[in-house]
Amino acid sequence: MSLKLLALSSFVILANAHLAAFHKAMYCFNGTVPGQVNYNNDAPVSPLWMLKTSDWWFHHFNQCDEFPPAEGDFLELPAGGSFTVEVAGNRGVTSLSFNGQFTTEWGDGLNHPEDYSDSNCITSPNMHTQNQSMAAGTAFAISYESDLSQVTMDNLAVFTVRYNTPWKRVTSYDVPQDMPACPAGGCTCAWVWIPNGCGEPNIYMQGFKCMVTGATSTTPIATPKPPVWCEEDQSTCTQGSKQILAWNQAEGNNIVVNGTDQSGLPKSPAYNSKCGFKDGKAFMLWL
Repeated sequence: MSLKLLALSSFVILANAHLAAFHKAMYCFNGTVPGQVNYNNDAPVSPLWMLKTSDWWFHHFNQCDEFPPAEGDFLELPAGGSFTVEVAGNRGVTSLSFNGQFTTEWGDGLNHPEDYSDSNCITSPNMHTQNQSMAAGTAFAISYESDLSQVTMDNLAVFTVRYNTPWKRVTSYDVPQDMPACPAGGCTCAWVWIPNGCGEPNIYMQGFKCMVTGATSTTPIATPKPPVWCEEDQSTCTQGSKQILAWNQAEGNNIVVNGTDQSGLPKSPAYNSKCGFKDGKAFMLWL
């Protein structure tokens, strides 16, 4: 089968696909079949819903966490700078497959208007939003543990947030200036987000090997604390280093919400001001 047919065969399912942040330093970059490279890999995009902690944690339920990136491949995090990933429903529509010939500005390989919107929900790409202003926000968290098995909620801290995402394919995130260097084996990072409605109220989490570059600080990051819902009163938000949001799982949830938000919609925890996350560099407290 030609490269073009391989790629086009994946597009049939993209309308129902979800999203992941693609980079060569991600876990299950090549898929989840040992020794095989899946250029149309969509294993990391599956949503996480009502799973045991051991299954939703770093996307274990389909063994994504068992396929680390190649030796020496790291998501580089320049202290005080920014880094870029590709948010898409399938590796085949990123620059990481087929020489990028099936890429567009969007994560489904198609073309859409700049003011793309749908009064119900945008489903291609499956961004779980009606328009960009309502996109719930995505984030990256970091643990200074090289061994994935040693990463816990108590050492995995959100360090950057991008409001109004997921949106277009190429997405950049800011890195705090005071991020300390990683150990020799690198750090472990996670890309996370929670949609605000538009379907099942699930969460997303996927892993990366990452490395802080140009670090000048040696001060460790403060132990992250669980976020809380604080839309009505920002003074009640968890201050400083925060954990990722774990919600609607069978085990391991760290936030509970009830009722409606200020827009009248059911409350949905998110990486935005509703749970005390600021756009851009997220850390405020260090040890």
